Amino acid sequence: MQIVILAAGRGTRMNELTDDVPKPMLEINGKPILAYKLEALPAEIKEVIFVIGYLGNQIQQYFGDSYAGKKISYVVQEQLNGTGGAVHLVKDLVVDDFLVMMGDDLYVKGDIENCMKNDLAVLGFEVNNPNKFGIILSDENKNLLKIIEKPKMAGPALANIGLYKLNKNFFDYPLVSIGNGEYGLPQTLALMTKDYQVKVEKTIDWFPIGNPADLEKVKTEIGRFI
Repeated sequence: MQIVILAAGRGTRMNELTDDVPKPMLEINGKPILAYKLEALPAEIKEVIFVIGYLGNQIQQYFGDSYAGKKISYVVQEQLNGTGGAVHLVKDLVVDDFLVMMGDDLYVKGDIENCMKNDLAVLGFEVNNPNKFGIILSDENKNLLKIIEKPKMAGPALANIGLYKLNKNFFDYPLVSIGNGEYGLPQTLALMTKDYQVKVEKTIDWFPIGNPADLEKVKTEIGRFI
């Protein structure tokens, strides 16, 4: 199986930390975030496709054409037009089933494996502040109904945290505009629910790295993910 890792953005909330380094290459105890991610991938994943942009040459130089037993390839996202736009760049590189993962958050192997068991899936994390997230709504069988961005609702609720199991049927559905010239992957995935079941998996664990404080905190908690 293949995995697509979206790593094109700068990470502006990291302030000066990303002046000379792309966010996914920021170090946790001497090792880049992306290295931890690749080392946690299940053995069934044989190829990693990086979608790179800002200072992407640093990612290419570090990982080359293989790392941790995985083949590595690269696609450049010259126009940052959202997660949907990024995934469409790999349309001709993916064979069939594939995963998509954000390049800066940390996920555990068990969650990746649970998503892999399904034809289509999205991973969610329970939060008490749903107005800050895209919120997953599902039916009684844990099949996706829709994803609502930053709703005014009380928690707890299940937040979409950017790990998906897809297949090539994804490319049969239109990109969905989310404003500012961007197209959203989860919005297109929601369109697929009229024809396919999209399973909602709930996390074992997750660590978002959105700002310098998160980066410092994860340095003491990285043992949860390795």
